[in-house]
Amino acid sequence: MSLLAINQLTTFRWSFETDAERIAAAGIPGIHVWRQKLVDFGVEKGAHLLEEYGLQPVALSWAGGFTGSDGRTFADALRDGKLAIQQAAELQAPVLVVHSGSRGGHTVNHARRLFQSALSEMLPIAEEHGIQLAVEPMHPAAGAEWTFLQSLSDAIELIKKLDSRHLKIVADVYQLFGEPNLIEQLKQATPHLALVQLADADEAPVGEPDRRPLGSGKLPLREIIAAVRSSGYQGPFDVELMGLEIENSDYDQLIAQTRSYFNDAIGAKVEKSVPAK
Repeated sequence: MSLLAINQLTTFRWSFETDAERIAAAGIPGIHVWRQKLVDFGVEKGAHLLEEYGLQPVALSWAGGFTGSDGRTFADALRDGKLAIQQAAELQAPVLVVHSGSRGGHTVNHARRLFQSALSEMLPIAEEHGIQLAVEPMHPAAGAEWTFLQSLSDAIELIKKLDSRHLKIVADVYQLFGEPNLIEQLKQATPHLALVQLADADEAPVGEPDRRPLGSGKLPLREIIAAVRSSGYQGPFDVELMGLEIENSDYDQLIAQTRSYFNDAIGAKVEKSVPAK
């Protein structure tokens, strides 16, 4: 059975504790933990709370900024990245999402060298803790401040150079909107995927996120889900929704709609929600 997870950015207004309670009550088995919420609540407390509610942390987001684009030095970003691996291990989240930082004033080659250097230092620690690092390509019109990886092919080229079974890819279909032959690309990338992120949209992202509830936009989400599953993907599907429509929505209804759409897409029987603790 494919695992469905709700990203804590989707429920931005809720606290860590409310996330755990309401996501579990909705019958969602997984949660993608946002690091800021986790640290504010307490890593050890957070790990115990998710265990109490029977929620599986599918990933922790994020570490990165190795190009200095957010004002930190390379050493500071690397130190924080190593700490994030330890936090993921304590949380028992199998994946840590890692962003390079923007190209900034660097050449592409230099930015790439900085990122590869950071990953090379982090990967032995990730392997020691049994954590996969996952890089995420983003649309250049929306994610340039986060990463210089702009396509699945960019990400695959990077991970092949480092050649580690602990380095994978996050495929965020919202950020990949507009890539030619997207479904075929995703099928070919399946062996490299640690996480598939779902959101709908009416057009390719530009500037601030405008993610839509599943099934309300133009992305072929059912076909995408079927394609990666048929290609052997057994990882989680993480729903990350942000934007004005999402900010003003009823989170409980949004989660219920997400669960219904996903279960219908994979042909699963929808069970009744369990009561919150």
